[in-house]
Amino acid sequence: MEIKSTNREDFRKVYDANYTLLMQVVMHIVYNQEIAEDLVQETFERFYVKNISFPTMDDAKYWLLRVSKNLALNNVRKNKREIQLVDKVKKMPGETANYFDSSKAVMEEEDRKTVRDAVNALPENLRSVIQLKEYSGLDYKAIGKILGISETNVKVRVHRARKKLEEILSAEDKDVY
Repeated sequence: MEIKSTNREDFRKVYDANYTLLMQVVMHIVYNQEIAEDLVQETFERFYVKNISFPTMDDAKYWLLRVSKNLALNNVRKNKREIQLVDKVKKMPGETANYFDSSKAVMEEEDRKTVRDAVNALPENLRSVIQLKEYSGLDYKAIGKILGISETNVKVRVHRARKKLEEILSAEDKDVY
């Protein structure tokens, strides 16, 4: 079943089948709903404009995942200073504390931020596999296709990424006490 990116019916099938997955991948890279939506939209625009034929739906999905991941990573690189400024503002005491009803919500957000920061501290080759594996729920084979590496290499990188995350997070726990 060939998929043609400019065929309206094929495009709709690919869009419906992959939009949620692309949003998950991009969200776990940029951590901003609006930016993620824009980047996923740009991914589908490129898909249509390229006028590519794919042998299977999976091939189209892997192409979309690669493009969306690269767009998201480029966005993060371009806006790194802006993101750092936003993080600084978020850490400042003030009105944001009024939005939380309990200390539990604050602790959960701090835990998520700690893990997010730890993932972002990983080298790119480890960060990308852990994001695709843990946040998007892709299997090793799919991740290998997206990144252009063997399934075995994906398994090794996931293992190394998890070990490195354990080291980073345990070091942070020691710094807290």
